[in-house]
Amino acid sequence: MLTRRDFITNGTALVTLGAAVPGVFRRAVTAGVLDGVTSAVSPGKTLIVVQLAGGNDGLNTVIPYADGAYRAARKTIGVPEEQIVRLDDRIGLHPKLAALKQLWDAKQLAIVEGVGYPDPNLSHFTSMHIWQTASPDGKLLGGWVGKYLDGLERHQHDPFHGFNVGAAVAPEMTTGATPMPAVANVQEYQPRFGAGADGQQKEQALLKLYEAYPKAAPYAALLETTLDDVMTTSKQVQSAASTYKPAVPYSKDPFGSGLQLLAEVVASEPSLRVGHITLGGFDTHADQGPTQERLLDMLANGLVAFMKDLEAHGKAEDVVVMTWSEFGRRVQENASEGTDHGTAAPLFVLGKAVRGGTYGEPPSLTNLDFGNLRFTTDFRGVYATLMEKWLQAPSGTILGGQFPTLGFL
Repeated sequence: MLTRRDFITNGTALVTLGAAVPGVFRRAVTAGVLDGVTSAVSPGKTLIVVQLAGGNDGLNTVIPYADGAYRAARKTIGVPEEQIVRLDDRIGLHPKLAALKQLWDAKQLAIVEGVGYPDPNLSHFTSMHIWQTASPDGKLLGGWVGKYLDGLERHQHDPFHGFNVGAAVAPEMTTGATPMPAVANVQEYQPRFGAGADGQQKEQALLKLYEAYPKAAPYAALLETTLDDVMTTSKQVQSAASTYKPAVPYSKDPFGSGLQLLAEVVASEPSLRVGHITLGGFDTHADQGPTQERLLDMLANGLVAFMKDLEAHGKAEDVVVMTWSEFGRRVQENASEGTDHGTAAPLFVLGKAVRGGTYGEPPSLTNLDFGNLRFTTDFRGVYATLMEKWLQAPSGTILGGQFPTLGFL
């Protein structure tokens, strides 16, 4: 028999599934973050955010092979010129990104160069927080995507406006006010009531406890909505995973599996506006070559499979993918055949709606800031472009000011 005491003690473990109830209760605390933020629902348009955690080395990702300073600074770890996948007479891709060349040739891949922010911070956690909040000076609270989702929530409630692949919601996806599914494993994304009659009894008891909560009590409506969302999202994710047939094979690594899950949700949930997935391990202080090769191979093959799968399911026109990493690496290689924390780096934006090509000014490899690249493109300009031109949301209130948009959409 499940008692009210059992519910108070263990109930959240039964129903959180990534939308933690304590975080939901922060709605009142964070209400000030939402002041002035409005957003219109943009039918059918979805942004997929891919975080390359650890600080990806941009110079060995998008390689300025025509610049002699690259070869001079990277005598050991520089990519051999004959292996570079040339895009034009100035830059090329790492050979493990060769799969992306087909998107480049189709003009569906944009490379934004020299992306960073003023007074860069070389701490992983601080720099990630800056990118997640869109706030280099630390004055803004809450995730930049989360504020957009809060605006949608005020317009129309839907638990699938945001979707996170992983055990916890990415900080840029939330302000603590709008819960969303966070799914690391489809099979485990469901309430753990147990099997048979005992499990059914526990489920019914839990539902009755929610129903018995006084409707006029604080957070009653929120509590009821949270339970409904948990049950709804769990069933819909399970259904999507069981019925979806990928049109192409995905790699069996967690990144490939996560992208397949995102494709399932995109195809089955037209309300999805922003999805998030992380590929980690890019902190390559030593033996950078094999580590980055493995990760870039997963990145390229995963993204190409994802886009081909969406194309086969008639969804490719509706999805844009953006990559980001908290910083790049230093220009000069270190003594351990790796690179240390740096600053500016390129990022990718891809999709059928993208105007392929290069954007932003290439940073100089010789006019450095204590050995680091000087950023030429503020990352908030990338965010503003995606907010204004794709998600059709006002970026100024979310980003704390107006930033010039770029032409990749």
